[in-house]
Amino acid sequence: MTGVILEAISDYQQRVAIKDLCALVGISRSALYREQKAVIEEKEHGNTVEIRNAIQTIALVFPSYGYRRITAALVRQGLIVNHKRVLRLMRSDNLLCLRKRSFVCTTDSNHKLPIYPNLTRGLVLNRINQLWVADITYIRLQGEFVYLAVILDAFSRRVIGWELATYLDSELTLAALKMALKNRSPLPGDLIHHSDRGVQYAARAYTQLLQRHGIAVSMSRTGNPYDNAKAERFMWTLKSEEVYASDYQSLRSARSSIKEFLEKVYNQQRLHSALGYMPPAEFEQSLTVTISP
Repeated sequence: MTGVILEAISDYQQRVAIKDLCALVGISRSALYREQKAVIEEKEHGNTVEIRNAIQTIALVFPSYGYRRITAALVRQGLIVNHKRVLRLMRSDNLLCLRKRSFVCTTDSNHKLPIYPNLTRGLVLNRINQLWVADITYIRLQGEFVYLAVILDAFSRRVIGWELATYLDSELTLAALKMALKNRSPLPGDLIHHSDRGVQYAARAYTQLLQRHGIAVSMSRTGNPYDNAKAERFMWTLKSEEVYASDYQSLRSARSSIKEFLEKVYNQQRLHSALGYMPPAEFEQSLTVTISP
């Protein structure tokens, strides 16, 4: 109660002080407030073009960014702006609509290879090299499909291994896994590798390579898309921000563009809300854990 009274007294004193000042210079309080409002509106109007141009530039590179992520990107550029204003500008510029396409299923779980239990349920992530998640997607070229296998560190969302090829078998996923192992060198017994139940991940050559490095094998439950949500979310981002905006003429051109997106744009530049609006590489640099080369 005392706090409310003190606040009321402070507000009253402020209004009295403003009234006295207005009387001193010969203007009314209402005129002062109108002038103050005009100054604020003029200032906002003055930087609207700058903010709108910055929003459009960010949205061009990252078309799936929502208004909160756009706001974070603007702040990182030194533009202080309210997220409600960003939403208003994005809506007026029609930047809130995204193109969506369905995915072709690349998972063949109709096999007799060993299936491993899901080890990620209830797992609390608190470091890198604790959980890797893997997935495969297709990419359409001019006259054929190619396939992309990706491995992410689930804690930092960083792409640590990938491979693009015209074939869909265990050699594809093995190549991505070997890149991840080379990039990270995880300690035996410290890491879980999670994927779907597809034949490419259940293949003996793949699971044996994991086991030789002391990595526990984990697989999603049948028909449960949430078990590998981080990997599937990444594939949606890849399709929305890179693949659908490109017209690959060949495997070579696709590899060049996708490499640029994965290793530079996604890992080094794209902001992640789950990482405090930092890119994965910057987030890892902020950690006290040292990553093995």
